[in-house]
Amino acid sequence: MSISDLYSSGLHKRSLGHFANIVKLALTDGFIADGEKELLDTMAKGLEISTPEYESILKDPNAYPINPPIDYDRRIERLFNLTKMVFADGEATKDQIILLDKICVGLGFSHEKHKDITKEAVNQIMNGSDIDEFSDAIKKVN
Repeated sequence: MSISDLYSSGLHKRSLGHFANIVKLALTDGFIADGEKELLDTMAKGLEISTPEYESILKDPNAYPINPPIDYDRRIERLFNLTKMVFADGEATKDQIILLDKICVGLGFSHEKHKDITKEAVNQIMNGSDIDEFSDAIKKVN
């Protein structure tokens, strides 16, 4: 196996873990709403998740570890995607925010500031921020 195959495989495993986290957020209320399904489909294509992988993750998203990216900007991008999922059905539940907060720590954000980061992430998505505005705001909090 070449180095590029190993890198590719590791990158794909991180993508599977990220997608599983998105699914966990979508399922916190017990079902996947239409808006959530649309976002899941879009994210699956962007992360190059195959149909069998998609179906497997929907059945058991807890079987996939978080595998956070090493790069700080990629962590922020993941947080952006996850926070968008929280609002994909038009509302954020307490359970979704609690799970988002836990995933924030799993992504490698500070234990001391994860609640502030989660709160800022939610505020940014509620205000319609794009990824650049979101990133700048999270960097200021962290």
